[in-house]
Amino acid sequence: MAVTASGIYCATIVDVLDATQLAIDLSLTSHKIALFPNSITPNFTTDTAWNVSPYNTGEVTGTNWASGGVALSAAAAGGTSTSPTLTASSGTVVYDMANVAVSATTFSNARFALLYADALAGNNAILGLNFGADYSPNAGLFEILFDAAGVFVIDLTP
Repeated sequence: MAVTASGIYCATIVDVLDATQLAIDLSLTSHKIALFPNSITPNFTTDTAWNVSPYNTGEVTGTNWASGGVALSAAAAGGTSTSPTLTASSGTVVYDMANVAVSATTFSNARFALLYADALAGNNAILGLNFGADYSPNAGLFEILFDAAGVFVIDLTP
């Protein structure tokens, strides 16, 4: 068991597009990012939410990173906005936000971040990020740096 990839959670996207009509507003700053160790195995097809297996045990927490993670609105360093945006251009949809940064954090062995919709009763999983290595800040800045092209890009052209 180990974290091997990053991805978008298919079950959530299906619930947005099917009769469930799940209302995920990707521009909300109330979404949270929770951290997990390398001992979990994300399944981007079947995993559904924070606090549901495998995200119901082993969460990485510590100083300035509580259980349940940090809200995007609270994850700004030096007043930098993390406000997510959605844009469409030439058949692609881009989800983007400023880097997430939290000062004076102390925790051990974070390998994976789960971005989830905390405003929804189901805490629906949106995106999982594999850091590629374990991180253990000690009273330091913990920052998640996103690609300049966006957090993710979906190409809707055949």
